[in-house]
Amino acid sequence: MTWRRWGRALGGAGVLVTVLAGCDTPPAPPAAPGPTVGNPLGSPRAGATAGAGAGASSAGEACPEGGVRLVEGDGSAAMGLRAESVQLVNCGTQPYVVEGYPQLRLLDKAQAPVEVTVAHGSAGITTGAANVDAPPQEVVIAPGRAAYVPMVWRNLVTETDVVAAEGWVLEVTPRPGAPKLVLRLSRPVDLGNTGKLGIGPWTALVR
Repeated sequence: MTWRRWGRALGGAGVLVTVLAGCDTPPAPPAAPGPTVGNPLGSPRAGATAGAGAGASSAGEACPEGGVRLVEGDGSAAMGLRAESVQLVNCGTQPYVVEGYPQLRLLDKAQAPVEVTVAHGSAGITTGAANVDAPPQEVVIAPGRAAYVPMVWRNLVTETDVVAAEGWVLEVTPRPGAPKLVLRLSRPVDLGNTGKLGIGPWTALVR
């Protein structure tokens, strides 16, 4: 599974300049940008707007029964560590309140459940994921605005005789008693055979 097409490069590319004796040395081309101090793992990029992700609904699509819809957020990959976000957009007319963690289930392409432990926080996956490990708090989503849930996991295969797991569909219940929402992903949750997905609490998406 190739992630280069959507992941950010983690380092600047060096430039090799060959100097020939007795010849003028042309100026070296500018180096590629170096690492960027970016958003916390799984956070939407700065300036992202609600509904800007690959899973955004087409214009004119009816708002789901609960008044909110799911949108696939930004993703990144580095040395087997994956980070993604799922946005909850308020497409209704009333504020929508969430608190804590959604109920989440991962399905494969055939709509069969993927065997995975969905954990609150990043323990056992990575360190320094402040937003994934943030304490839960109430988030009020105004109409037209969004909240997001950060997700982290590792694409690691340690057992060659075990089929690597890939999730392509997310079933999300945003809050207790709310209708279940389904989001088809354009990028898989490629767990390898780690069997663990870490999620953070609902967080307001700042434009």
